[in-house]
Amino acid sequence: MFLIVALVSIRQDRRRFRNAVLLGLAVACLIVALLGDIDRLPPETAAVVVFFVLLTPLFAVLVLAVFLLANGVTMIRRESRSLGNLLSFLAGLGLLTLVVLLITAQYTQHPAVGAVAVSVLAAVSYVSFLFCCYLGYAFLYSRLRVRPGVDFVVVLGSRIIDGRIPPLLASRLDKAIALYRDERDRGGDPLVITSGGQGPDENQPESHAMAEYLFAHGVPEDKVLREDRSTTTAQNLTFSRELMQRHRPGYRCVVVTNNFHAFRAAILARTAKVNGQVVGAPTALYYWPSATIREFAAVIMEHRVVNLSVTGLLAVTGFLAALP
Repeated sequence: MFLIVALVSIRQDRRRFRNAVLLGLAVACLIVALLGDIDRLPPETAAVVVFFVLLTPLFAVLVLAVFLLANGVTMIRRESRSLGNLLSFLAGLGLLTLVVLLITAQYTQHPAVGAVAVSVLAAVSYVSFLFCCYLGYAFLYSRLRVRPGVDFVVVLGSRIIDGRIPPLLASRLDKAIALYRDERDRGGDPLVITSGGQGPDENQPESHAMAEYLFAHGVPEDKVLREDRSTTTAQNLTFSRELMQRHRPGYRCVVVTNNFHAFRAAILARTAKVNGQVVGAPTALYYWPSATIREFAAVIMEHRVVNLSVTGLLAVTGFLAALP
């Protein structure tokens, strides 16, 4: 049932977060159904399967925690010590804390400690399920091919440094140039929109520096439009939509950002009523974990009422159920 509903929802619009959750529920139901049929296996095989089913999550959590801590250290060394760049380190620390809490509860057999452990586990399990849904669907969304016949290639801006294009933004622009040339080779006549205003620590609007990069790489000046008012992704998309509607009503576009940002940008594009698909450009591997966690957190907070309510309800229910 969940799979059928998910496929219908995806057919209606691929840019919905609920698509990710529905597919996740379908996979979860499949796993539960398979586990329910373990008794059909020979006893020795069933015992091995149960052992690995119980052991794999703990092993995966420990490996993931160590990886996130190591990645967090790399982020601190290579990037600024902002909260966004510390997310992978904090996530790894949180996972290790959860493991220690569960071991402590098992070792001490103290009712209060056990209740707290179950409460935290219930809340973390819900958030982890949503994260797996987000990660899996974001991967599937990134595999979609760009359909030919686009009228605009929209490049979302990001911070420029001393008027220069940093590697993160250069990756987006290179992807946009490739898409522009592909469409031209098919006989199309696309326009490129550079979208980004001027931040407090920037000496010019991001869109202007982006346009200069495009000119230097062979994109004609008359094929580039600049949207220089936006300061957020939502504004990038809203103001770019206004430009596209003004120049070519009935347009279809492709929006370019980095791969870690593509699915969330697609969700925002749907909200902004942008008629187009979002594609991601490559990102440095060390940067990807923290950036992905940040994007997931932003999606969760956009639905904060539902998610915080469910998380709180699960935590309280787990705590009360674990009390003697």
